[in-house]
Amino acid sequence: MDKREALKALEEEMRQDKALPLHPANLVFGEGDPDAAVLFIGEAPGQREDELGRPFVGRAGQLLDKLIVSIGWQREEVYITNIVKRRPPLNRDPLPEEIEAYRPYLARQIEILHPVLIAPLGRFSMNYFLPEAKITRDQGKLFRAGDRLIFPLLHPAAALRGTGAMQSLVEAFGRLPKAVEKCRSLDLASVPDATPAPETGQKSLL
Repeated sequence: MDKREALKALEEEMRQDKALPLHPANLVFGEGDPDAAVLFIGEAPGQREDELGRPFVGRAGQLLDKLIVSIGWQREEVYITNIVKRRPPLNRDPLPEEIEAYRPYLARQIEILHPVLIAPLGRFSMNYFLPEAKITRDQGKLFRAGDRLIFPLLHPAAALRGTGAMQSLVEAFGRLPKAVEKCRSLDLASVPDATPAPETGQKSLL
């Protein structure tokens, strides 16, 4: 079974899993190149994503698209998904039990995709991999969590709320291509594991 077939099978399994929370919202599984080097992971779909069944297609998604293009990539060249794959009511933050319910499926999705680098978007996604990390301190840095390389970024929605956050996100995003190249050359066994979290002042791998 190739990656596309494996992803389709996983998506269908999720649709059939009535125990997953946040029904009857639409399942927003993810999209992009299954062989992408970079996997972007947000927290949960919003209203527009729920309507279209696609991740990051509202205002935050439009900004994400612009950022991807700004570093010479195209949206079709990466893969984009969320931890929680159905919209929480009124776009509230996902609850810990909702994140836990979707966790096994995200783990399998990551295993299938096997990206060079994971770029969590926002603190919920970042804390999935680095539970004690702080997004304002650790975004734009490269860490290892288990057998995955993690490059946290502010959520685009947060950047839309302030010029300082926007500038910070743009600068961090600009370091993403260098981070990918660094990841391709790293021997994971020789890199200290940041799990459960990077400590204050810990040196980034970049």
